[in-house]
Amino acid sequence: MEVTNSKLSDFNEVTQVTPNKNVDLSLEPGEIIIEEITRNHKLLHRHRLNKNEVSIGRGYQNDIILADPHICAQHLTIKFAQGVWQLNDNNSINGTVLEKHNKNLEDKTQQIINDGDVIIVGKSQLRVMFSDHKVAETIAFSPFESLIDIIRNPIAVFISIALFMLISANISYLSQPTEINISQLFVSALKMTLIFAVWPVGVALVSHLTKHDPRILAQLGISFTFFILLWLSDLFEEIIAFNSASSSMLGLIISLLPIGIAFSLFWLNSYIGFHVSAKRRMIVAISITTLLFAGSYLIQYSKKPEFNPRPQYNATIMAPKFLIAPSSDVNTFLERSNALFEQASKAAQQD
Repeated sequence: MEVTNSKLSDFNEVTQVTPNKNVDLSLEPGEIIIEEITRNHKLLHRHRLNKNEVSIGRGYQNDIILADPHICAQHLTIKFAQGVWQLNDNNSINGTVLEKHNKNLEDKTQQIINDGDVIIVGKSQLRVMFSDHKVAETIAFSPFESLIDIIRNPIAVFISIALFMLISANISYLSQPTEINISQLFVSALKMTLIFAVWPVGVALVSHLTKHDPRILAQLGISFTFFILLWLSDLFEEIIAFNSASSSMLGLIISLLPIGIAFSLFWLNSYIGFHVSAKRRMIVAISITTLLFAGSYLIQYSKKPEFNPRPQYNATIMAPKFLIAPSSDVNTFLERSNALFEQASKAAQQD
C-alpha cells in the first residue's frame, strides 16, 4: 500500500514521474472507469469518463462528487500524462492511499495508476478500471433457475404459505389438551407463519443492503416450501420410528434427513440472494446448518439433568394405517404364539 500526500511524507518536493520505457507516449487516454466500492469491494456506483483529467472531491465542481465528510472539497486529481494515468493529491487533510492491484508491477513512482488499482480517500474507496479491462467468464444459469421461476410465482408463494398455515394449525390443534375454536387456531397459525417469515425477509433485506437483488418472492417461496418439507421429514421420521425398533439404524439415517433439507434451504437462500462463488456458498450453508443443529443439540444437552427420575422412552403412538407391515387380529396372534410355545417345548424335550 502506498501513500500520496505531501503532509504525510517527510519531504515537500514533488516527485518527478518517470514514464515506463514500454509505454507509448503517443497513446491516447481513451475512456477510464472509476467505481465507488465498499470496504469489501462491493460495487456502489460506476462512472465512465472520457477526458484527460478527472477531479474528485466533495465540491460540486468535481467530475466525481463524494459525500464523505473526511474528503476535501478538491481532494485529488487523476490526470493522463506521458502515456500513463497519474494520481495527484491536492494537499488534502487526510491524504490519499493508492492500493496496488498487482503488487509485482515495477512502478517506482507511486502516483502511476494501473488497471484495477484502488484509491482510498477518507472512508471511501474508488477502483480504477481501463476500457480494456478483462471481465470474468460468464456464469451459465443453474438448473435451479427453472425451479426458482416456478416457486417465486405469486400464486405458488400464496399456496405454500397457505399450506404452511394449515399444517401449523393442525399441529397446534393436536398439541392442545383442550378443545379450541377455529379463530384461536387461525391466530396461532398466523403467529407461527410470521415468525417463520422473518428468515426469508431477513435474507432479502441483507441482500438488498449488499447491493444485490432481494428477490423477496423467491426467498419466501423457497423458504416456506422447505419449511413444509422439514415438517414432512419429521412426520416420515415418526412413521419409521413407529414401524421399527428404537435403536434401528434406519431411524438414525432418517434423522439426518432434516439436516440435508436445512442445508439445501440455506444453499438456495445464498444462491438466490447473493452473487458469490460456489465454494463460498457451500461454506455459508454448512456453517449455518452446523450452527443451527449443533446449537440446538447443545441447548438440549445442557438442560438434561444427570439423573432423570422419569426416563425417556419411545412412546410413538399412531393410527394403524401408518403401519408399513399389515397387522393381524387377536385370534391369529394367539394361534401363532401357541405354535411358537409348542415348538419351544418340543425343542426342550429333545435336549
